[in-house]
Amino acid sequence: MPVSAIDVHVHLHTGVQDQALKDAQQVFKADSQTETVLDFYRSRNLAGVIFDVDKETSTGQKIDNSAVAEMAAASNGRLVGFASVDPWKGRAALEELERCAALGLRGLKVQPITQQFHLGDPQFAPLWDFCQAHQWPLMVHTGTTGIGAGSPGGRGLKLKFGRPIPDLDDVAADFPGLTVIAAHFGWPWHLELMAIARHKANVFVDLSGWSPKYIPSEVVQYMNSVIPDKFLFGSDYPLFSPDRWLKDFEALPIKDAVRQKVLLDNASRLFHWDV
Repeated sequence: MPVSAIDVHVHLHTGVQDQALKDAQQVFKADSQTETVLDFYRSRNLAGVIFDVDKETSTGQKIDNSAVAEMAAASNGRLVGFASVDPWKGRAALEELERCAALGLRGLKVQPITQQFHLGDPQFAPLWDFCQAHQWPLMVHTGTTGIGAGSPGGRGLKLKFGRPIPDLDDVAADFPGLTVIAAHFGWPWHLELMAIARHKANVFVDLSGWSPKYIPSEVVQYMNSVIPDKFLFGSDYPLFSPDRWLKDFEALPIKDAVRQKVLLDNASRLFHWDV
């Protein structure tokens, strides 16, 4: 049976629970999940893109890309795994990407706010060159974050790293063969991201981390009429349930053809994914 939707933003936490995860759980009022990611998505006839986030330099937190690869391999095509590396690790980060490619992972996830780096800094260009050469999509967290939200100083995290201009725009321009997925549509700089997505053919937008009923009207307008081929369903599981996201998306005033593109067709085409 073909899957009903592709969720491009699924967290698989492979390390110990850290403060960042606790912050996000509090913001999203998320319950702990008792079933595996694979069982959850199989039971709902969904496909997904799974990943963790390597931010060892800034937090000491270790992740396991091998665990991501193992779950993807066990899913019989239902789950696609993305690698994550800490950009500050330099040559070791590139070596880890090589290892992840051999494991069958098919993209890279970065979170510039928690990893504390500028995407457009030239010292990190070898990572984007690797992704371009291997035809790996690069998924980039954009906009604000629930991590550190409401705490004094936001736990020291700086939102400037999540602003789409100039960094994401620079990388998309400098690496035209690189597919860039901007996660969370960049709020409060969502208009910047809409401009980038319209201007750069290689930039896509995932809608994760928000209930569709709270997506800004400008983003809905661009989705419904301007660049409907550029938007992707993403939930932010387990912090934001795909069950809730899909229910709220049903009430969004968009065209049926656009709804089909967002839920399934755009991601299927982007990942060359026969689901």
